[in-house]
Amino acid sequence: MGLVENYELYEILGLHIFGRKMQHELILIDDLLFALVGIEGRYISIKRVHGKADVVSFQVDASMDLALQEFAKRIFPLCESYLLIDEFVESRSQFKHGLVNHAFAAALRAFLLDYQAMVAQLEHQFRLRRLSIQGLWFYCQPMTGSMQALSTVIRKVSANNYAGSAVLNLLQSQAKAMAGDSAVRSLLEKMTHSASNAYLSILERWIYEGVIDDPYDEFFIAENKSLQKESLTQDYDAKYWRQRYSLKKDIPSFLANIAGTILTTGKYLNVMRECGYNVQVPVSENSKLMTFGSNHQYLECVKAAYEFASGELLSLIKEKYDLIGKLRSIKHYLLLDQGDFLVHFMDIAREELLKKHDEISVEKLQSLLDLALRTTAAAADPCHEDLTCCVERSSVLKGLSRLKDLDIKNVSHGNDLEEPISITGLETFSLSYKIQWPLSIVISRKALTKYQLIFRFLFHCKHVERQLCGAWQMHQGVRALNSHGTAISRSSLLCRSMLRFINSLLHYLTFEVLEPNWHVMHGRLQTAKSIDEVIQHHDFFLDKCLKECLLLLPELIKKVEKLKSLCLQYAAATQWLISLSIDIPKLDEQSDGSVGSGKLKSKNPSQVQKVMTRNSAVTDSILKFEREFNAELQSLRPILSSSSQAEPYLTHLAQWILGAGNDQ
Repeated sequence: MGLVENYELYEILGLHIFGRKMQHELILIDDLLFALVGIEGRYISIKRVHGKADVVSFQVDASMDLALQEFAKRIFPLCESYLLIDEFVESRSQFKHGLVNHAFAAALRAFLLDYQAMVAQLEHQFRLRRLSIQGLWFYCQPMTGSMQALSTVIRKVSANNYAGSAVLNLLQSQAKAMAGDSAVRSLLEKMTHSASNAYLSILERWIYEGVIDDPYDEFFIAENKSLQKESLTQDYDAKYWRQRYSLKKDIPSFLANIAGTILTTGKYLNVMRECGYNVQVPVSENSKLMTFGSNHQYLECVKAAYEFASGELLSLIKEKYDLIGKLRSIKHYLLLDQGDFLVHFMDIAREELLKKHDEISVEKLQSLLDLALRTTAAAADPCHEDLTCCVERSSVLKGLSRLKDLDIKNVSHGNDLEEPISITGLETFSLSYKIQWPLSIVISRKALTKYQLIFRFLFHCKHVERQLCGAWQMHQGVRALNSHGTAISRSSLLCRSMLRFINSLLHYLTFEVLEPNWHVMHGRLQTAKSIDEVIQHHDFFLDKCLKECLLLLPELIKKVEKLKSLCLQYAAATQWLISLSIDIPKLDEQSDGSVGSGKLKSKNPSQVQKVMTRNSAVTDSILKFEREFNAELQSLRPILSSSSQAEPYLTHLAQWILGAGNDQ
């Protein structure tokens, strides 16, 4: 065969091979167009991993030309991403997966429509024989990055079963990670905005109405419906205000910095709703929260809603419910600012208060308290009917050791706070106050307990003062008698020293602690911008008063209690001491009138011995009280000196109390 014939044969074979390759390429393009929308073809198949619904792979027939196989494998990731996204859209379009997932699926469906339109245009070009395998890769390449970014998000959402805030945070973090690809980042931000619309609608109802409309538990604020507002008057921990509404762990990152403000805004509105006021934040088109972005308009909306809610609630509590007036009334009674009713009450209830705490009739005490309130200046106070009495089970010292939230110094010595063997109503009597909603937010059970601790300490100090005043009056009553050779004068000095101690202590508590701190708190409440500031200032006032009244310093309060106990023991023994001292000179006078004092010694040695023994016993008793009292008083000095550098108020206490001890 000649050269010409060979050339013609090769040409025919080449055209045949070229035609066959062209035919395979056309078939592959057709299969790829189907694969781009998740459909198998003649040479392309879909493989799924058993047990892993989100793992799919496309495979091309091995008989296909190797070069064409390589082109196909470049496009397969796009096909796999489409199939994954499409299946996610179908599964997450159900509302049981939450509103955010539903909104995200809707945004993905709209994106897939654009994607399918692109595939349709490519198919049209293919039907016109204007699309090659290289052209298909060229037109698909820009979409590949976006589809793969979305499939990455979808895999994480499906694997972790994300919903609500977690989906939004994932979209935002992925958008930030794609900072180098502006198109992909723009797409992810658009998806975030679309998915957040449903979330922001929940947020709008919360900050504009104080209502949580969260049927699928996606919102970052949790509501504990088991806690009712009535619990504030019973629960020492005041859980309602802190735990009725609380922040969850999953907070959208774009709201993280203002989550506390959002929580507070809704809480304020909810309080007003609980009071029967249908208060709603004024909403305009500019205050809609249906989108967020770099302009941070949503931050301004939240801030405006907070300021409105805060102002309205503060005005309601201060003006309609007269918070300041209620606090002032509590100050009159529980901080003994208005003490005339207490004097009358202690007089008429003395017999009942002297009983053991488990034998006291609270009903009888309440009737006596009502009588004291009606017959004194307290009757003019419209709040006096809210005052009630109660009898605690333990002493103040024991009650303090149970306060876990207070900063009690030297807590390790809590076991040293021994309970008296037999405590009476004088140690356990307390006043309480009926606080209604919404004032119970500020004056909670916890705050009222602190008021009661201060009251019980003051009340017992007042009792000690009254007993010493009675002893002093007894001394004054025998001043005209001849007290020569008796210990009455020594006893009078001791009584005056004890009185100066208890008066100095009461003066310190009243004029150095309670009054100044009250005025500071009152001024702060006038300028408070929110109810949380009011609560903070009120709690700070109570904690500061407890501390400066020594109730959080066990070592010091034990010393003060010991001194008060000595004063009461001395006051109880005063009548016996004075009666014995008076009887001694009477014996002398009787002897002088009959046989003469000189003869008494020789004629009645037993009477002389009796007089001397009784005089010695009285003197020894008074000296014993004096030694113990002075020793306890002076033992305060090193304690106050060592603590006054850290606690300046102790310097004032030392000046008052130790000054009283030195002035004898």
